[in-house]
Amino acid sequence: MSQFFAIHPETPQSRLIQQAVSIIQRGGVVVYPTDSAYALGCQLGDKKAMERIRRIRSLREDHNFTLVCRDLSELGTYARVENVVYRLLRHATPGPYTFVLEATREVPRRLVQPKRKTIGLRVPDHPIPQALLEALDEPLMSATLILPGDDYPMTDPYDIRERLEHEVDLVIDGGFCGLEATSVIDLTDTVPVILRRGVGDISDFEAA
Repeated sequence: MSQFFAIHPETPQSRLIQQAVSIIQRGGVVVYPTDSAYALGCQLGDKKAMERIRRIRSLREDHNFTLVCRDLSELGTYARVENVVYRLLRHATPGPYTFVLEATREVPRRLVQPKRKTIGLRVPDHPIPQALLEALDEPLMSATLILPGDDYPMTDPYDIRERLEHEVDLVIDGGFCGLEATSVIDLTDTVPVILRRGVGDISDFEAA
């Protein structure tokens, strides 16, 4: 049965953040709020935890997980970022965007899109994931919490606990955080490509 932490969405309690990080480091799968919707997360490179997220969401083997990073410099560790792209990212991070970029060797091979060698990365503008990332000192491997058959992410932490209490190790209640997933922008070429229109103003990428 999963644990349930009520963490303040603006001033996260450090004691609960540390406990949540301990659960992640022990191989746990957690549900946490972001600046777009609730998400499932686990430790970077944890194959068993990643497979649990695949089962929860009924994801295909080729589904791209997202690395959730604390800032732009950490994002640059896991992706190749040209100067033009860097300027776009600087204006859009932190924010509710997922960027598809060319992966570096720092990314575990199983997370890289096998044909294009790309990875999805994002820097959330929300105190709870930022606190988790700071304490964890590495990105979270993550996927939006949209269950099989649903069109939208789950939004109520109590409903999440009821439906997933035997599937995840921790549900973090950070209040309501949105109904839409992130906007997804492919920045691997000279012209940005909008792969999904979600939360966030994408006009800079359409005009780039």
